[in-house]
Amino acid sequence: MAAATKPAAGETLKQLNYLAAALKAPRITESAARLADHARDAGWTHEEYLAAVLEREVAARNASGAQLRIRAAGFAARKTIEEFDFDAQPAVRQPIAALASGGFLTEARNVVLLGPPGTGKTHLAIGLGIAAAHHGYRVLFATATGWVTRLTDAHRAGKLPQDLAKLRRYGLIIIDEVGYLPFEQDAANLFFQLVSARYEHASLILTSNLPFSSWGGVFGDQVVAAAMIDRIVHHADVLTLKGASYRLRNRGLDTLPSIRETTDPQPT
Repeated sequence: MAAATKPAAGETLKQLNYLAAALKAPRITESAARLADHARDAGWTHEEYLAAVLEREVAARNASGAQLRIRAAGFAARKTIEEFDFDAQPAVRQPIAALASGGFLTEARNVVLLGPPGTGKTHLAIGLGIAAAHHGYRVLFATATGWVTRLTDAHRAGKLPQDLAKLRRYGLIIIDEVGYLPFEQDAANLFFQLVSARYEHASLILTSNLPFSSWGGVFGDQVVAAAMIDRIVHHADVLTLKGASYRLRNRGLDTLPSIRETTDPQPT
């Protein structure tokens, strides 16, 4: 019986291209070709070679998917954890490193970043959001006023329940700048519904320049503020950033007028 002949290299490549296209994994062809010589020289088994090729395809897909999720998140800017100046905020270095691993997302825990303006709260919130996207989570970012505008529009259109249900499918929602502007009663109630809809279901990251004790003034109702804070911090990591604004460095100022302690006597 005649021995079976191996297919020509050209035919094998054509078959590989066809199979990669059928699997919608065009990068497999490139990885297979790039790894082939190394696999022969290193004496890999067929299984080791196949695993290496597929591993690179999965990594490339994950990276591509992460970039899509990052673009869809609506970040004000791209700021990563690695770019943050932890020398200015050494107390949060270890907590942020732990949060960046994504464990808080699987537990539907929240993160609250408190501190004066310019201390890096938004940077860290975005950095954790980008890390979440790399972990495979869908993320949405907006300021507190931006979220209220969205919820108000949905409420006026009679679609608030549907919008809240849609938002529940996001693994992480980031609410930036809570407290910079006070809310009217209706807006505060809508914000409360957003927090309640995600309670013990999916994670929030919130940033604020105000301590929790001042949130009653922001939302115009101490009862609503207390109920909201209760849901936020029940399962949460609360981190406080300190110091002067990095925007004031080398400007001859130590702090901002809005947060500077008043020591001079007031005129009578």
